[in-house]
Amino acid sequence: MTLLTLAFEDDLCTFLTPAQRHGTFELNVDGSPSIKDVVESVGVPHTEPDTILVNQVSVPYSYVVCDGDQIQVYSVRSGTSPLLGLANPLHHLQPPNPTEATFVLDVHLGRLAAYLRMLGFDTLYQNYCDDDVLAQISSNERRILLTRDVGLLKRSIVIYGYFVRQTIPIDQLEEVIYRYDLSSKLEPFKRCIRCNGLLELIPKAAIAGEVPENIARAYETFQRCRSCRQIYWKGTHFQRMQSLTERLLARSRVPAP
Repeated sequence: MTLLTLAFEDDLCTFLTPAQRHGTFELNVDGSPSIKDVVESVGVPHTEPDTILVNQVSVPYSYVVCDGDQIQVYSVRSGTSPLLGLANPLHHLQPPNPTEATFVLDVHLGRLAAYLRMLGFDTLYQNYCDDDVLAQISSNERRILLTRDVGLLKRSIVIYGYFVRQTIPIDQLEEVIYRYDLSSKLEPFKRCIRCNGLLELIPKAAIAGEVPENIARAYETFQRCRSCRQIYWKGTHFQRMQSLTERLLARSRVPAP
């Protein structure tokens, strides 16, 4: 048996058992597994840690553990301050954030998907998509996989992935924007909330007979989804979405457009 001592920063303790969440804990493992296998064996998917120190040395996921190793695990949220002063270069385990953030979401995050589309992000979501398909889409299209299913993130083909901690959709939205530094990339009302298609302005005459007469009389500006043909106008639904967007931008300390 190989005896290890592990400590995870607070942000990663979500995945641990209650007994493992306070300070350090010891773990016996068979043989000499990789540090990646050790981390996932205690519940933490490989998409979450960004830096691992073994005996105060930064190591890659391929590192093979040894008896007596002292292991500290940090997430992307840690930044560099806890790691200052290390003699060797840091091995960042997570890839840099994509230049253009695109997403695929699991079946439990439908409201979050709508919010992300509302803010202009290319977001795939279907309420019947199984885990194999989600993981494959994420891998093939380099989309960030957002989920509350830890097992889904442990699939080896998933490179870009994140476990959403919050359970309230608007809080989930703020969490994702913070995690991927998206505050400066919001483009509200660019995409269709229903299907993710791009919206385009259309002449008022083009919607004759497609919206109620009172709507046609009350509004001058209309948009249509290029994909599903859904028509949007600046009614109460638009106003609610705009209010939500402005509130989110305010919470992120970014001036509203």
